[in-house]
Amino acid sequence: MTQATIATRDGTTTTLIEETLDEFRQHLRGPLLSPEDEGFAEAARIWNGMVEKTPALVVQPTGTADVVATVNFARDNDLLFSVKGGGHNIAGTALADDGLTIDMSRLRGVIVDSGEQIVTAQAGCLLGDLDRETQVHGLATPGGFVSETGLAGLTLGGGFGYLTRRFGWTVDNLREVEIVTADGQVRRASREENVDLFWAIRGAGHNFGVVTSFTFQLHEVGPTVFGGLIAWPFERADEILETYQALTDDASRELTVFLNMRRAPPAPFVPKEWHGERICAMIVCYSGDLDGADEALTPIQALENPIVDLLQERPYTGMQSLFDAILPKGKHYYMKSEFAPELSDDLLSTMRDRFTESPAPGEMVIMHIAGALNEHDLDDGAINNRDARFALFPLAMWEPDDSKGDQYREWVRDVWEQLQSYSTGGNYINFQTADEGYERIETTYGDNYDRLTEIKEKYDPENVFRVNRNIQPQLE
Repeated sequence: MTQATIATRDGTTTTLIEETLDEFRQHLRGPLLSPEDEGFAEAARIWNGMVEKTPALVVQPTGTADVVATVNFARDNDLLFSVKGGGHNIAGTALADDGLTIDMSRLRGVIVDSGEQIVTAQAGCLLGDLDRETQVHGLATPGGFVSETGLAGLTLGGGFGYLTRRFGWTVDNLREVEIVTADGQVRRASREENVDLFWAIRGAGHNFGVVTSFTFQLHEVGPTVFGGLIAWPFERADEILETYQALTDDASRELTVFLNMRRAPPAPFVPKEWHGERICAMIVCYSGDLDGADEALTPIQALENPIVDLLQERPYTGMQSLFDAILPKGKHYYMKSEFAPELSDDLLSTMRDRFTESPAPGEMVIMHIAGALNEHDLDDGAINNRDARFALFPLAMWEPDDSKGDQYREWVRDVWEQLQSYSTGGNYINFQTADEGYERIETTYGDNYDRLTEIKEKYDPENVFRVNRNIQPQLE
């Protein structure tokens, strides 16, 4: 690599000559990759195939020192800069198009202290890495429902999964981080140290630096849970929705049930005659004492004659990876999100009716998340959304060669606009798409937004970390 033309923060480009690149490389132990190098394509590849971005350069750090060198280089040269953890973000903010991307994928160490019930994980970890190590000890922390999700991105945007009803947002379980801020300093942030930074990281963390490690509180979960997927013909939707509504009114926190209206995938566990047909499904995870599973699931099991019934005892790690195969890297994904305070009859009938009009890749998802997250103070972290009891997601996923992407996105947007009348006003920052504007970011953080701009000004006044759902410093 003799030189590189690269985007700057002001929207122009600059040329980095060979001597500049060589000097930068001397400060790194990990590789500095350009598009012609082996390994670049994978380093610049993310989950959502709809995102078409290519960085000019990618650094793959092997430790915190490499992160410090990269942040200093990006800042000193005014480069457009992004951070890639697992690359699972829907909007593609892991990549800086024509800029400099730091790919954390080589940092995947996990250390479990089973006595203290805490775990420290490096920022390149996927959820599967974390779950694999913590489940050796029968421990877990709330985090997602796809094992290939990046731990860093999930956490910094709040994070939720099957255990959220019991233990809150992922960031409610965050004890400490190591972070490299825009000035190149390595800081620890917790409830006792750099308290303002720690508050901001818990929900808007993409904006304040490169987190190199996370320390979480763990809880006794597994290693076996009861759960899986169960589905019925969509023609029974009214019956299924009524049961779901009643179930989520009374369910113990050990039981998490998500509802999904979609077309049945051509998977081996689905009878062939149902492939591509509309179904109404529940995704179930009971993480309490297994002796109580039958009683907890009685309302679901009373819904007889399912098309598919995969409910069974399974490893918690198996529950976490159950849907990996139907959410592969490279498909086109588009979704919107709202948080709801309740499941009214009108909301449920609206979602049912709009699904009947959906194009083939269209889905409706309702996630029951009420519980521990509602018991924290409204300003306990930047995450906001403490009034959320359900998460609503209209979405579509399709193959890259499908020419009807515009139609699918239009359907999702139309449904989303209709669902906003049932919303708390909040939404999930990790599921915001690239076409959602700045006002949407302000809405996400609500009353916490002004405080975030003050902290941004303190730690990143030049907005070095701007390739994200961006909080701008007050000076801008």
